[in-house]
Amino acid sequence: MSMATRADQQSSAPHAADSHDLIRVHGARENNLKDVSVEIPKRRLTVFTGVSGSGKSSLVFDTIAAESQRLINETYSAFVQGFMPTLARPEVDILDGLTTVISVDQQRMGGDPRSTVGTATDANAMLRILFSRLGTPHIGPPSAYSFNTASVRASGAITVERGAKKAVKATYERTGGMCPRCEGRGTVSDIDLTQLYDDSKSLNGGALTIPGYSMDGWYGRIFAGCGFFDPDKPIREYTKRQLHDLLHKEPTKIKVEGINLTYEGLIPKIQKSMLSKDVEALQPHVRAFVERATTFATCPECDGTRLSEGARNSRIGKISIADACAMEIRDLAAWIRGLDEPSVAPLLTALRDTLDSFVEIGLGYLSLDRPSGTLSGGEAQRVKMIRHLGSSLTDVTYVFDEPTIGLHPHDIQRMNDLLLRLRDKGNTVLVVEHKPETIAIADHVVDLGPGAGTGGGTVCFEGTVEELRVAGTITGRHFDDRASLKETVRKPTGALEIRGASTHNLRGVDVDIPLGVLCVVTGVAGSGKSSLVHGSIPGGAGVISVDQGAIRGSRRSNPATYTGLLDPIRKAFAKANGVKPALFSANSEGACPTCNGAGVIYTDLAMMAGVATTCEDCEGKRFDASVLEYRLGGRDISEVLAMPVMEAEKFFGAGEARTPAAHRILERLADVGLGYLTLGQPLTTLSGGERQRLKLATHMGEKGGVYVLDEPTAGLHLADVEQLLGLLDRLVDSGKSVIVVEHHQAVMAHADWIIDLGPGAGHDGGRLVFEGTPADLVAAGSTLTGEHLAAYVGT
Repeated sequence: MSMATRADQQSSAPHAADSHDLIRVHGARENNLKDVSVEIPKRRLTVFTGVSGSGKSSLVFDTIAAESQRLINETYSAFVQGFMPTLARPEVDILDGLTTVISVDQQRMGGDPRSTVGTATDANAMLRILFSRLGTPHIGPPSAYSFNTASVRASGAITVERGAKKAVKATYERTGGMCPRCEGRGTVSDIDLTQLYDDSKSLNGGALTIPGYSMDGWYGRIFAGCGFFDPDKPIREYTKRQLHDLLHKEPTKIKVEGINLTYEGLIPKIQKSMLSKDVEALQPHVRAFVERATTFATCPECDGTRLSEGARNSRIGKISIADACAMEIRDLAAWIRGLDEPSVAPLLTALRDTLDSFVEIGLGYLSLDRPSGTLSGGEAQRVKMIRHLGSSLTDVTYVFDEPTIGLHPHDIQRMNDLLLRLRDKGNTVLVVEHKPETIAIADHVVDLGPGAGTGGGTVCFEGTVEELRVAGTITGRHFDDRASLKETVRKPTGALEIRGASTHNLRGVDVDIPLGVLCVVTGVAGSGKSSLVHGSIPGGAGVISVDQGAIRGSRRSNPATYTGLLDPIRKAFAKANGVKPALFSANSEGACPTCNGAGVIYTDLAMMAGVATTCEDCEGKRFDASVLEYRLGGRDISEVLAMPVMEAEKFFGAGEARTPAAHRILERLADVGLGYLTLGQPLTTLSGGERQRLKLATHMGEKGGVYVLDEPTAGLHLADVEQLLGLLDRLVDSGKSVIVVEHHQAVMAHADWIIDLGPGAGHDGGRLVFEGTPADLVAAGSTLTGEHLAAYVGT
């Protein structure tokens, strides 16, 4: 065959490399997936939907994204792999056509106090270069403007061999921008001594109020035997020297009862043992002590800007880098536009693009110096998106986890445009989502279900949005559901008066929040809803606040331990079998001795990431074999913990296993839409919305009069929202007041009273733009919320 004919044949047939246009998944069995097989088109926008717990995340994150990550990790050298977590291969038969996956999830961003919105994106780095080029007076390189870089000076001698040896004096200097007083944190912490001890008592009389420091243990022996002060003398009578020894003495070797020990003052001791640790990881009583004992004040030297004096005084025009970071990003973008300096033109263009993406994505109200730990889950997810929008990668797979959480209908439109922009760059975009507004823009929809937990895990539908509308699946049936406004609204029984609220961006808001009704606080993202609800409603007095923060707990905690459900169950088992309740706790006497009741054995591989393997003795059941011989209603304790809430509710509701105390808690869990969770599922595997509903179920048993909920519809399918509304109605009808911060139009339409904040975000928000009934809001149509709600209820 001649060269020409071969070339002809090749040009007419499609190139083999272009035929890979599907990601094929066959036989996925992660978590509750039942042998799922799907084909996902590449370079298109695919939305995965289905009720909460139907297996969307298991398919997208735990199968597709996890395998891609594992394969990428394997390309690194063995040395680098040693520092990475060892990922197990997901339970799936075939995965074909994968591309590099970038996951953009809702994990809160690092809580390090020096991490800000500016350092988490490239904005700060670019600003620092800009100021080091144009700032006057010139103080040094970009690092001189960085609050994460300390100034260093060192001097020494170096020997240069040239003919005869000569020693040359050399000094080394690095100018950093860190404020020396607060070390770039912006706040200085002080210890409130009154929280450490009661100075009217002596040490032996129980003066110390630090958890764990009792006089009965080793600390008592050390204090009594060190001889620096008299343990029977009240602390207020100590001399200056004795008080200094008690509080600040540097580590000193002492001998007590013939044993060599080290004595150290209280303050350095608790600094090391409690204050230097992550507050969230401490035990609850220690955490409460740390929060009481440490007082944070704005650093007096840098005034909270985190920067050294030089960095604060170097300016472009009248603006210092501290002023630039404190501006709202949209104002900063306008200021950067006004700079015209040919020498840094490419840098200015790049900085403008980054700041403009903040504004486009609806985060123009943030400032670059906002600590990243204070962003909500939705904001954190959108800040991460900014990194990827400017990226020059194409042909990668982006995976999003409910990107519309925390977004007002007005902002969802912008989010949709961004997802489409990522797709149009030639990327595959996979989105897990419930909101019909986002499902509507999909090129391809995969609907999982039909139920949750063990009732889900199958693909009910694959195809286009038009086909979904006529499909008989739960999502298809509810796709065009529109809640209607209530005929009559309840009358308030009283009001919570808020006067002059000024937390964050609120502009002295005066508002009466009606009690005894369902009140919804709404407004665009950043308009001040959470500031009003969490900052102005006094905690304590019968107010139960349920947010989406992570539930503190180890991988041993599960819904049964968290809700207090395990106590009545253990007692019922103990009573039926005539043994003690501690046997039925996997954290106590009944634990499998091999894995200590964890169900898995963690092998710590020193320099490599640890590996978890299911315990062979108890097969992951977490209990000692002898405990599993005791039964209640024909089931052993591990079988009970493996039951979903729905099944357990029937089991403990009647018959031999009837336990009213357990049944009440299970009813509440089913009420909040968690009927599919198994009682023993580790809390670390729950989504944000599930965590919030679990907290709600736990708090419903308390004697609170006012419930404050922060976006309870997060992560809820359209069909589950109806159930949630029923629950809120039951709460109000039982005499409670319910205040909900919410964007979901179905909840707004269902409200008795709406408080709308705005009109915009950041300094354009923080005002009350409407208060009244939903019907009045729709009729007036004067605010963004009003317009969207009117369109939604179809008036």
